[in-house]
Amino acid sequence: MSKKTRRPIVAGNWKMHKTSAEAEEFIKSLIKMQASMNTGVDVVVCPPFTALSAVSGLLEESQIRLGAQNMHWEKNGAFTGEISAGMLRAIYCHYVILGHSERRTLFGETDTMVNLKVKTALQSHLKPILCVGETLEEREAGEMRSVIKRQVER
Repeated sequence: MSKKTRRPIVAGNWKMHKTSAEAEEFIKSLIKMQASMNTGVDVVVCPPFTALSAVSGLLEESQIRLGAQNMHWEKNGAFTGEISAGMLRAIYCHYVILGHSERRTLFGETDTMVNLKVKTALQSHLKPILCVGETLEEREAGEMRSVIKRQVER
């Protein structure tokens, strides 16, 4: 029985940068650049939610995969400003970033919430990009390993 080697992934989180028009321009140039390279890595782009649909259409014939920057764990409902796994799958997202430090610190996401999101992503056939890490205070207190262990075990 042979062990399958995983290909490395390079993912770009665009955060809150680029309008849909800017994203389309950038993706067109990225597709040309990536097509001429044999990097041996999977490339994932994670534009803002407002550009996901526009970028999705451009990526159909390329090797570049689309990812989202966040996702709610519920299938649907009254969750203003959120997006579901089903909505992401409908626009051909393959990946989703979960547990980013900005989501944890600025929006109060907990390990439990991130765990729910990861489970929902997996059940929905999205590949979660799970972000783990400690705060500066936790690092200075020597808690790095216990924080990361807690985040992964949850």
